[in-house]
Amino acid sequence: MSANWPERISAFLSSPSQFLYSTTSDIFLAEVLHELRDDRASDHIKVLLLSPLLEHPTLLCPSVFVGEETALELMSVFAQCSPKSLPLRCHLLLALTSVLLCSCCVSSHTSASQDFLDLLLQMAQDTNDAQAGAALHPLRTTACDCLRELEACLPGLLSQRLELLSSLRQQENSRLHQAYTGLHALALRNAVYLLTQQKGAGAGDLKTALGSNEGFVWGEGADSAHPNSESHSDLALFSPLTLGTMGKVPSLQTGLDCKELRSLLSSLLEESYLLTSLSQAALLRRLVEVLAMVPAVSPTIFRAQLLRLLGTCKVCLLHTTLLMKAAFTDSLFSAEDEAFLLKRLVGLSQHPLLSTPEKLFYMDCILHFPENRPISSGDESLPVLLTPRLATALVPTVFNDSVSMLARLNLLSLVYLEEGEEDREGQGGRGLAYLYDHLSSLLRIVENQASREMVVTFFRASFLFLLHFCHVERYSEDLSQRLCDLYLRRTRLAPHLINLADRTQDRLEESGWAVALLRALQRTITEAPLSQLTLQDLRWHLRILARVAEEGEVLQRATLNFLLCVITSSSSALCVSGDWRLGNSVLGVCRRLLLHPSLDSLLTPLADLLQHLTCHYGETDIQDHARLYYTLLTTLSQEKLAGVLAQRGTERGRQAKVRSLSAIMGENEELTSGLTVHQTERPLLRLVKLDKHEPDECRPEHKPDSEPACETESSPGQGGIEDYRAQFQSSSFASEITLQYHLTHTGVHDPHFDKLFSIRLHFDLTDGHYEEVSDISVPCLFRTRKPPTVRLRLKPKQPYHTTLRASAIFTTEDGLSWHSPLADLHVAFPEVFLPLLTPLGWAREKKQRVFEGIWGEICSGQSEGDLTNTATSLFCDQLEDSAVGELVRKYFQRYLVSDLDKGRCKVLFFLPPQSHVLLKVITEEDAVQVHIATDNWKLLPYINSYLEDITKEIHSTQQVNGDV
Repeated sequence: MSANWPERISAFLSSPSQFLYSTTSDIFLAEVLHELRDDRASDHIKVLLLSPLLEHPTLLCPSVFVGEETALELMSVFAQCSPKSLPLRCHLLLALTSVLLCSCCVSSHTSASQDFLDLLLQMAQDTNDAQAGAALHPLRTTACDCLRELEACLPGLLSQRLELLSSLRQQENSRLHQAYTGLHALALRNAVYLLTQQKGAGAGDLKTALGSNEGFVWGEGADSAHPNSESHSDLALFSPLTLGTMGKVPSLQTGLDCKELRSLLSSLLEESYLLTSLSQAALLRRLVEVLAMVPAVSPTIFRAQLLRLLGTCKVCLLHTTLLMKAAFTDSLFSAEDEAFLLKRLVGLSQHPLLSTPEKLFYMDCILHFPENRPISSGDESLPVLLTPRLATALVPTVFNDSVSMLARLNLLSLVYLEEGEEDREGQGGRGLAYLYDHLSSLLRIVENQASREMVVTFFRASFLFLLHFCHVERYSEDLSQRLCDLYLRRTRLAPHLINLADRTQDRLEESGWAVALLRALQRTITEAPLSQLTLQDLRWHLRILARVAEEGEVLQRATLNFLLCVITSSSSALCVSGDWRLGNSVLGVCRRLLLHPSLDSLLTPLADLLQHLTCHYGETDIQDHARLYYTLLTTLSQEKLAGVLAQRGTERGRQAKVRSLSAIMGENEELTSGLTVHQTERPLLRLVKLDKHEPDECRPEHKPDSEPACETESSPGQGGIEDYRAQFQSSSFASEITLQYHLTHTGVHDPHFDKLFSIRLHFDLTDGHYEEVSDISVPCLFRTRKPPTVRLRLKPKQPYHTTLRASAIFTTEDGLSWHSPLADLHVAFPEVFLPLLTPLGWAREKKQRVFEGIWGEICSGQSEGDLTNTATSLFCDQLEDSAVGELVRKYFQRYLVSDLDKGRCKVLFFLPPQSHVLLKVITEEDAVQVHIATDNWKLLPYINSYLEDITKEIHSTQQVNGDV
């Protein structure tokens, strides 16, 4: 089995859903755990086997029960591991953490989670490797990581262990001191938050929590003790520094008596310099959150660390410093500190040795700088101390990379915009002039055949400039003219110009710059000499003119004159070429002109243009469309023409595109409803399962008595089992199961759906254990009539439980079609059981010979076929004779091969396509033994669960009868 584990694990990790299409998660998990217990498997294979539990624990352990069973198995494997197998033991700890957390075992306070936490704490308490030695150092590191993960996912779990965590942190002298510090800080922060949620909590409660070493605070206990508090999942997301502007940081009123907390915080801060930068940042963030919740402790406790933090070059520490400043403002940072920090950010934003992402981060910090006394709280509001003089270090240049250049341009634009000096001749005026000169430099680069990246950068820079300074006419008008000149030189930039106009019009609704640009482009195109016009340039011109035609404010006479000159010119090869794409572009402009508000003044030239295309264009499709447009133009009023062609509204002065079913006829509500399958808001139908065995369904559906070989009982001895197996070779043998349901309405009462017609039920598989299920048609369903019976036929590939996703399409009385989802259909494992499939004429004795033959083959292993999948097992339970009789009558009656006699009977389950489960029920005194034999060992877990369920139900019934 272990030879192909690498391939199987790789297949599972690459696509879990596809892998489980051929098996079940239960079987795969059982195989993984079985291999982990195998001493012959190497540690490398076992580490590989743990990968599915680390990557997809919820898929393999979907419930608390499965998660706990899996955790117990893994802990057993951990206990049996050799002390030298450190990688395997570390991975087992990680897998246990994932399984217990993701299956909600920890939050449910299971015994497995309790044992695992005790194990982790036991390993963590071996400080400085005093007992196990330095060889187990990695194991202790992993244990600390697991504890931190548990505390992070269930905040407050270790809140009653703060004294122990503090002691461990102080005793540890190795590099693991960092892990203990992080764990202690996280537990402290969560413990303080839990106290803020308790009514009346104060200094005494805080002192008790800091000195506690009692146990664990489980999820249920915490929630029940504090019913008004948030759940653990909400606590995991809590952070006082991420609350909104209207949010309020929870606080703990302790008065001035916080000596223990102040001493603890001082100790943690004094040791912080021993940690790595990332660990320092995480520690400081936790401590800032603690101080934010305990106002009695002054933020000046951080003052000793401030000098080191202000001079750091680590991004994570500088970010933590800004978070600290946002939390405590002038309580911790003086005006000089604020000015120094801002200057440092400006310096770092243009430092030549820093990478581009770091520079962008520092510029973003400037845009969101937490001031001591902020004036505004916008999305991007510059600090008051950022003057144009200070910001000159960040002026953009053409030598910057594209992203940095745009970030600098945006920052400097905000600086000069807030100074309000764009119309003066002072510092601000020179700064704005420099920004426009920079934009001009980019334009000249684009004119000289720049790369696509530079072209995109230029248009983005233009958009940013217009976004801030569109009201400065001398720059915006000059930019429009220069863009028109640029277009004449490089007509391929038409899509960029159209996009610039669209985005500017969207963001600057009150500005007319976009319309002015389009008007200028129209003038540039129509006034250019036709002798220099090429077909390639014409393609781009038509795209620009089509966009211009969407603006109702722009007159279109010049566009029509240009098109008439191009189309009707004797030297024009456009009509002769018959280019479909080019002709379609011309028709696109014409279509927009048909919808223009000034269509009345364009009627004659537009009709001439369409008529010329109809008669002379060298492509039939273009001629047909031009003829249609001409007919519509000359026969319909402007209102009707808009109703036929438009199918669109207007948005900010231009036509807004809307999809329609037809580009010719107007779409109406009745046509749309008739051609659309509507979606119901909620499920309207349901399938109600009937009793499994109705009188007409008491026998298996397959009747092999039609086979000649099975018509007689003349075969003696082993002939019975040979005849039984012979039917498997027949092509007419169809091992199917049939489930019956009533199709009814749900509890939602809507008179519109009281009468349904032509119902089509569709079923989708969720795994690969069954053949595809055919759709089922139901003629009608009336709420006032008896519900119809639906027979669902399933043909298993493998005899496992499954879930089907169901949906229905139906028609209502008004002729509309509707689609409605149905609740998932769950096919349980016992529903796959069938009685022994034998010919109708077989006697009970012959069925018993088949039973004994199969039982003997499984137990002896002397069959001619391959019996590597066979297995036997034993199930025991305490049941009285009367309870055994009830068990047989209620659950085994249909599958009996021999009746219950003297406390003994034989039961055979046939599971399609060709699996068998045989039971020998034997009663002894006050207990019952169920001997199990099967030719498919993978069914044993399901059989065991089935027997447990039915015996529990019998026990419950007996207890109820006894109470009565």
